[in-house]
Amino acid sequence: MEEITDGVNNMNVADSQKRNRIQVSNTKKPLFFYVNLAKRYMQQYNEVELSALGMAIATVVTIAEILKNNGLALEKKIMTSTVDIKDDSRGRPVQKAKIEILLGKTANFDELMAAAQEEKEAREAAEEQS
Repeated sequence: MEEITDGVNNMNVADSQKRNRIQVSNTKKPLFFYVNLAKRYMQQYNEVELSALGMAIATVVTIAEILKNNGLALEKKIMTSTVDIKDDSRGRPVQKAKIEILLGKTANFDELMAAAQEEKEAREAAEEQS
């Protein structure tokens, strides 16, 4: 979790009005990096916006479903669109699908996060004793 905190603190936020946005790539980071980052953002901002283009859309949907199925998040809004991306190899714009999913904390989010933290600390204490 510490590496995620470092990642949050060291990220440069391109869109200053969307501090709680995570732009997901399906090639740069593992899936659970984004899941844990989304949890951290929900702790800080009470909601998180997951955003992706093209092939990364499936990754964003998977992240949202993991958070929802674990009882941590509720879907607030889903937006889809197409955007023009300049393709340097072809020299002309290419249309890509875009998705943005806004998730909010569930009523028992803080309880679930506290329980997970207690479990982690108990596990670490048991490992130290053995």
